[in-house]
Amino acid sequence: MDFSRRFLCEGDNLGYTGLHGAAYFGCVEITVALLKMKEWDVQATDLHGNTALTWAARMGHEGVVKILLERNDINPDTANRRGQTPLSWAAREKYEGIMRILLQRNDVNPNTADIYRDTPLLWAARGGNEGIVRALLERNDVNPNTANIYGNTPLSCAAEHGYEGIVRLLLERSDVNPNTASRWGRTPLSWAAESGYEGIVRLLLERSDTSPDTADSWGRTPLLWASRGGYNRVLSMLPGQDADPNTPDEDGQTALLWAARKGHEGVVRILLERNGVNRDTADRQGRTPLSWAAGYGQEGIVRILLERNDVNPSTVDEDGRTPLLWAKWNGHERIANLLQGRTDFVSSYRAILQPTELFSTKSSEPSEPPFKRIRRS
Repeated sequence: MDFSRRFLCEGDNLGYTGLHGAAYFGCVEITVALLKMKEWDVQATDLHGNTALTWAARMGHEGVVKILLERNDINPDTANRRGQTPLSWAAREKYEGIMRILLQRNDVNPNTADIYRDTPLLWAARGGNEGIVRALLERNDVNPNTANIYGNTPLSCAAEHGYEGIVRLLLERSDVNPNTASRWGRTPLSWAAESGYEGIVRLLLERSDTSPDTADSWGRTPLLWASRGGYNRVLSMLPGQDADPNTPDEDGQTALLWAARKGHEGVVRILLERNGVNRDTADRQGRTPLSWAAGYGQEGIVRILLERNDVNPSTVDEDGRTPLLWAKWNGHERIANLLQGRTDFVSSYRAILQPTELFSTKSSEPSEPPFKRIRRS
């Protein structure tokens, strides 16, 4: 049953009045007539705590909002049971005209948060409405750093969704903290780096108080996120900011290892040019960038890594698997030949695979080869 039918059939039970109905449907003439007919309680709420003004703002009926705000007995900041005010609904639904009308009132609090601690500014930033964000920031009493229950601020929401104009507006304010982290440790820079939003990354790094190397709850820094996503240009912005390329995540995987695993040749080249990058760091499984590249058939990356004298082509992981074993088992014969062509390749590891065991299982994901477990002392 749609709202109109339910309203007509169950209005009394749900607390809806005729004024609620007129506000919901945006009937200006009916609203005026009802208000002239008798003395209405304009603050009357329905079952969910919504006033007529809340419904008018929520549905985008600017004319009804103006009429209701002419009443002296109206509270324009009444929140429903979920803590949502007319202002927060206007921000959420992107009704800029209604927002500006409400913000002209001194008795409207622009920082009122709902039960999830989402403020009107946070709703506007998350929704990408630059005009509403600008209108809210024009109020001197707006707090631009309020975080919701997940720790997300207006800046982090805008950065996560790629709204560069809103990020710019927020960063123009000196009282905006560019480093506020979410419950999972994600900063605005972390979100922007993960999705490759170059403009937002640049804006954040232009702020001298931005921390470029903050790791989240998974141990992933902005540099690691950019490497994982293959965003060369974002990555090139981060090295000059003292971001450590060798910082591993919770699985022991570094930026170079992620780039090799995902097949991002450009990122691998950028990282290898950096001083201090460890080219042979193994993760918790004992697998190096070369091991992952060989297993996933990333021939270009294997070639790049094998050009380095400090990359060991015969490193054994926890289960005794070498890069050659991974390449052979997944049918990457060209990579196998490249590995065996290195003069420092340790031939004794070839015994791990017998000739009868060499066959291809080509697929989108490399399969697990048989192994001879080697315990480390």
